[in-house]
Amino acid sequence: MNNFGVRELDVVVIGAGQAGLSAAYHVRRAGLEPDQDFVVLDHAPRPGGAWQYRWPSLTYGKVHGMHSLPGMELTGADDGRPSSEVIAEYFDAYELRFGLRVHRPVKVNAVRDGSRGSEGEAGRLLVETSEGVYATRALINATGTWGRPFWPRYPGQETFRGRQLHTANYPGPEEFAGQRVIVIGGGASGTQHLMEIADVAAATYWVTRRPPVFREGPFGEEQGRAAVAMVEERVRRGLPPESVVSVTGLPLTDGIRRAREQGVLDRLPMFERITPDGVTWADGRKVEADVILWATGFRAAVDHLAPLKLREPGGGIGVENTRAVRDERVHLVGYGPSASTIGANRAGRAAARSITRLLERTGSGETAAQGISA
Repeated sequence: MNNFGVRELDVVVIGAGQAGLSAAYHVRRAGLEPDQDFVVLDHAPRPGGAWQYRWPSLTYGKVHGMHSLPGMELTGADDGRPSSEVIAEYFDAYELRFGLRVHRPVKVNAVRDGSRGSEGEAGRLLVETSEGVYATRALINATGTWGRPFWPRYPGQETFRGRQLHTANYPGPEEFAGQRVIVIGGGASGTQHLMEIADVAAATYWVTRRPPVFREGPFGEEQGRAAVAMVEERVRRGLPPESVVSVTGLPLTDGIRRAREQGVLDRLPMFERITPDGVTWADGRKVEADVILWATGFRAAVDHLAPLKLREPGGGIGVENTRAVRDERVHLVGYGPSASTIGANRAGRAAARSITRLLERTGSGETAAQGISA
């Protein structure tokens, strides 16, 4: 700590979900010590990342593609338990096993550019938080998207007399028993909500901006790489990231096949306006509803990085691998192509490796000079 009460560190990791924990694991493996050389900050009150907020009916058995964190497998989980409980317990055990000492709940208000080196070399970043200011040589941003649900705006939205809610506060299907529900969104969450609610609701309606694309047949490693490459190219060009699902389509599971046969997934185009009692289309069609559920996705939670001016003209943050194009000290993991559990693991490792090289070059982090070789 310097004379101004600012704590000086080599690395600050923001976020303790899959991406943040993976990055912290690899940073520690490079030889840096928690609370001495690096710190992990998380806004949530307890371990679990965004998983701790998932609805109770999303059991662990319904979770697709959950990859274990590096160095510790998730084994023996009960498929019938809520994923929020299973994965939160796993993350908690992971933090303890590797001594990551996550600081929570801590709100990061802003990240600013500190002083420059004597020869124009980038100096420290100032991370302003609810527990004080950290001056760091490098930053790993792993804040994900859960904290920024996207609510589209439509004419008449404020007049609706029923209930409007988002996936971020979806409580499970029981609360919709006997009600007329409009579910908006063609992604995985929208279809999951719709199929659950249809079993108890008086009526359900599925509205999407574009016709949904259902994917049949195998989806192997080659297809996965191609999909990730498409998202990665957007991020490299500084465009706002899209989800991998947006370019892969929805897998045609047995549950989705049944729902389509039963008419649950009969899609309606986007309506023109919202009325006090429901929604209307330009052709005069009307649907009355008690609930509008917006399964319209999330945006990257990166507002705290705004003072660094990392955004490109396209509206997104340009990223090469995990490094921000406009500032080599900043790495984004769980952003764009790495916004999946396996992608977050790989990005965490890549970010830690890159930062190790940065610390070596700037004459800091003597223990990090070992690098990350495995």
